[in-house]
Amino acid sequence: MRSDTLDRRADNAAPGSGRPVRTTRRRADSPGLHQRLWGFAFGASQRPAWMEKPSAPLTVAKAVVITTISMSILVPMLVVVSTSLASPEQIREAGGYVLFPTDPTLEAYRTIFASPLVFRSLGVSVFVTVVGTLLALFVTICMAYALSRPVLGGKFMLMAIILTLFFSPGLIPMFLMVKQLGLLNSIWSLILPTVFAGFNFIVMRSFFMGIPQELTEAARIDGASDFRILRTVVLPLSKAVIAVIGLFYAVGFWNAFFNAMLYINDQSLWPIQMILRSYVIQGTSLSADQLGVQQAPPPQSIKMAVVVVALAPIVMVYPFLQKYFSKGVITGAIKG
Repeated sequence: MRSDTLDRRADNAAPGSGRPVRTTRRRADSPGLHQRLWGFAFGASQRPAWMEKPSAPLTVAKAVVITTISMSILVPMLVVVSTSLASPEQIREAGGYVLFPTDPTLEAYRTIFASPLVFRSLGVSVFVTVVGTLLALFVTICMAYALSRPVLGGKFMLMAIILTLFFSPGLIPMFLMVKQLGLLNSIWSLILPTVFAGFNFIVMRSFFMGIPQELTEAARIDGASDFRILRTVVLPLSKAVIAVIGLFYAVGFWNAFFNAMLYINDQSLWPIQMILRSYVIQGTSLSADQLGVQQAPPPQSIKMAVVVVALAPIVMVYPFLQKYFSKGVITGAIKG
């Protein structure tokens, strides 16, 4: 039989009939019903707008917009990295900012990593990010799993619980609560007030609700408890959403500086973002005594090096978790 035939005859006869059954098979390139109707109504040469190929001017305009947005992001980052690597003479000749260093040097990075102030702030930020992310994931997973099961009071009680998660207690009540708990000038004041986020809870709960109930019911029939079901059934199926929510929490803890402004007066407990705010954004220069060196590199080079150090950890972690974003966030947002 030729491949371009439109019909074929069945070998078996229809039940109760001596005639063979005629079945039709439409070629892949033949027009469908909606396409034939569209061509009948508007002419064969006209097609819907979403079926048209983009015109050359539209393609050029898209390329220009994408290139402009990309350059507006990449050029400032290149200036920051180049200035941190530039020599003092080139920084003075360029007036403070360098696009392409001719004689790159790592002196600014050696200085900040040798500085007790910057190195200690990096340690604080790493501790807050790692411990805070693990604690926040534990709280969010437990609460999301508990509220993804049937709750006492039905949907009304569930909505009452969820709505309260989107309202902040306010700046002054939060400060008074942290003070009453004795967390002022404590590293835990950078973790506990932000250990739970309502948006992350909603995404994770929606993902848990999308897991087939047959799996959890089968585990329960086998005698598994709720914690064992969570550990052996739910969590292995939720690696994508856990990775995404963990990245959200990690970025939040790493970039946070407002809690340090409110609750921390001791500079030895400052995270790296407070160093970035105080000595880069506000324009305060880091002296040689603060850096712990005899002669410091140019202030502009030190500031840009601090910016690179503050950005590098998140930039390096993101590519490894990027593949989980569409599966973790989008699936968790549309299910439930």
